[in-house]
Amino acid sequence: SLAGFGNLMQDVLWCFSQVKGTIDIGVTEADIISTVEFNHTGELLATGDKGGRVVIFQREQESKHQPHRRGEYNVYSTFQSHEPEFDYLKSLEIEEKINKIRWLPQQNAAYFLLSTNDKTVKLWKVSERDKRPEGYNLKDEDGRLRDPSMITMLRVPVLRPMDLMVEATPRRVFANAHTYHINSISVNSDYETYMSADDLRINLWNFEITNQSFNIVDIKPANMEELTEVITAAEFHPHHCNTFVYSSSKGTIRLCDMRTSALCDRHAKFFEEPEDPSNRSFFSEIISSISDVKFSHSGRYIMTRDYLTVKVWDLNMENRPMETYQVHDYLRSKLCSLYENDCIFDKFECVWNGSDSVIMTGSYNNFFRMFDRNTKRDVTLEASRENSKPRAILKPRKVCVGGKRRKDEISVDSLDFSKKILHTAWHPSENIIAVAATNNLYIFQDKVN
Repeated sequence: SLAGFGNLMQDVLWCFSQVKGTIDIGVTEADIISTVEFNHTGELLATGDKGGRVVIFQREQESKHQPHRRGEYNVYSTFQSHEPEFDYLKSLEIEEKINKIRWLPQQNAAYFLLSTNDKTVKLWKVSERDKRPEGYNLKDEDGRLRDPSMITMLRVPVLRPMDLMVEATPRRVFANAHTYHINSISVNSDYETYMSADDLRINLWNFEITNQSFNIVDIKPANMEELTEVITAAEFHPHHCNTFVYSSSKGTIRLCDMRTSALCDRHAKFFEEPEDPSNRSFFSEIISSISDVKFSHSGRYIMTRDYLTVKVWDLNMENRPMETYQVHDYLRSKLCSLYENDCIFDKFECVWNGSDSVIMTGSYNNFFRMFDRNTKRDVTLEASRENSKPRAILKPRKVCVGGKRRKDEISVDSLDFSKKILHTAWHPSENIIAVAATNNLYIFQDKVN
């Protein structure tokens, strides 16, 4: 439980920056963070960027001399996951940008994660090495083969200590299965399979098989002129390996059961909120498109994010959401200008806290929003360089819509739409959050934690 929601996430422990400088002084496009994900224990945090790099941060262990440093994340490993490619058949460039990262539960000393760009999913193994073998019989210490005639005695190789080295090696490459851009990957609860979703299809993969996948959803019409919606996000149920959901650009969510048929072209449940005719406008279809869908940890609820709201759905109630939270309703009057600068097409993500009692999502001006489902209280916080000093207190922010503006409020007309928080992550068991603001990664911790 979150005692004192007013203090929630208002203690800044530290701020990471992936590159020096800020977006205002010439940060390249490649440095912009495109995904953030904690592993299942929360000890590791991975980020992917538009340059195809994956950076993994590891949480420091608490020391007797500096107990307050418990929770700080330092760089653990950095590697290039994807490279730019060119599709010669379609004359298309394939970006190296990392669209999603998903961790696998740790089974041994090594860590495994999936990363994907628009076309190719890769399984990476991240392992530590602090010993090296010495005393080979057929090779010298530099690895060169020895002359067999010079070998006069049998040596027993021994392991010698060495500086800790973290190695990232690709174990599987899952390619050539998607015609359109991959927007989601999700690991199944059986930990043997995962799915990847693009605009029109969802494929099911086995971790051991890279040369074929099974198509479980296909919404591509025979005539592409009849296309009315696309798949925007997909996720497996956290406990039932046969169940998954996917959302669409029409604001609908379909829950499918793989036990029903091999091709899940018929959904088991269909979640849609009837539109209020009085709110109908030119932008209605655009802002109703769902950009993210997430099962709660309990598996009882689904959370969806569209442009202006976050909604929580009960799996047992399909006709309307049980909760609707306004993220930035003050932008409703700005939709025309947001359409002109393409911001209306931004895809915001949403996350649950470990107990499913609080939800978080991003906004503009480097603001991010939190909603307490129990008390119905909410707070707007800002991730910025100005308040990133260690143990500084984050002050709640308010946006002023009318003419009169209080001292601590910011006018809706002065919001910076180039500063946007699209990607966030929440520690699986503690009140620690990661917020990606363009090229900077901020990590905040609850003051009472």
